[in-house]
Amino acid sequence: MSRSILHVDMDAFFASVEQLDQPGLRGVPVVVGHDGARGVVAAASYESRRYGCRSAMPIGRAKRLCPQLVIVEPRMERYAEVSERVFAIFESITPLVEPLSIDEAFLDVTGSTRLFGEPAEIAAHIRERVLEETQLTASVGVAPNKFLAKLCSDWDKPDGLTVMLPADVLARLAPLPIGRMWGVGPVTEKRMVAAGVSTFGDLQDLSAEQAQQRLGDHAEHFRRLARGEDDRPVVPDSEAKSLGAEQTFGHDLEPADAVRQVLLAQVDRVSRRLRRHGLAARTLTVKIRYGDFQTITRSDTLPVASDRTDLWRDRADALFSGWAQGGFEPVRLIGASLSQLCPLEEVGAGQQSLFSDAADDHGRRLDQATDAVRRKYGSAAIQRGAADHSEARKGRLDD
Repeated sequence: MSRSILHVDMDAFFASVEQLDQPGLRGVPVVVGHDGARGVVAAASYESRRYGCRSAMPIGRAKRLCPQLVIVEPRMERYAEVSERVFAIFESITPLVEPLSIDEAFLDVTGSTRLFGEPAEIAAHIRERVLEETQLTASVGVAPNKFLAKLCSDWDKPDGLTVMLPADVLARLAPLPIGRMWGVGPVTEKRMVAAGVSTFGDLQDLSAEQAQQRLGDHAEHFRRLARGEDDRPVVPDSEAKSLGAEQTFGHDLEPADAVRQVLLAQVDRVSRRLRRHGLAARTLTVKIRYGDFQTITRSDTLPVASDRTDLWRDRADALFSGWAQGGFEPVRLIGASLSQLCPLEEVGAGQQSLFSDAADDHGRRLDQATDAVRRKYGSAAIQRGAADHSEARKGRLDD
């Protein structure tokens, strides 16, 4: 059966949130990032893009391109708060929501058409609700699969809606430059152009044998994408193998306590996602990347799966402290993921508890209270301190 897939992408998300919160920045070229020697643009407003500024560009170069540029430090908690409101809209339409990042997601709305109308109507409805509830705009692509939907969402930015019907796929893809294809970076693009493949249409015209001769082992994969073929399903949180969050900093972050607070906030968000989907997890993995791109991980596995924020924050804090005490180095990226997921209802009753019954009850009541406050007033309305789980610490098992 043909699927109906949406890709929703918030427009210049971080920069748009800053312009929303600070009216004086509206209409002004703005980038979000650290204004330092090694600072990198995390997001660029559309006003700054007219000068050539873009994400991942060094801040110094952006300032040279646009001398009147306004640089704003990132506020990840604020962006997470708005993101949760946006994803709540998605999940009111379909349970099949696959987050790609804090500001974009795939939605499979194949089964939602009876309630909400045709896919294009659903896309328009989502854009209207996002604007009404957040005062921000989103661009949406509607297509038969994920690859095409993501292409479409970028077709008419910002605040665009692009629909690609199955009958139109080959003709609409044919003139696109090959660099627009997933998996084709600058090096691969040069190699493909040198082989006579400059557009999707060039690849559509090649037989499987010709493509293999020119492009080698990945030829059939690229050839399928050139024809708009992609059979990957939308995988929601409830079916994912792991849930995670990570942040790349515009500069190597120090001191250790600053990195620790970002990590604990990530664990807070991911454990909330667990509860939202009725899941529990057994394994926490902390990911750390240095400025030279060396990456290390540290993991901890529980004997019994849990969805408790205080428990996972405690474990993350222990993993981080064990690493930092061995020789902290400034961090370019920090991330946390929870894996070995299972439905919370399947967590076996009567298995050995990690904590005393009183501590477990306290942790669950705390989660319920903070989740309720955030649902009503937003994520920024209440924050956990660095040591909100002292009672849980008393009952923590030795590693």
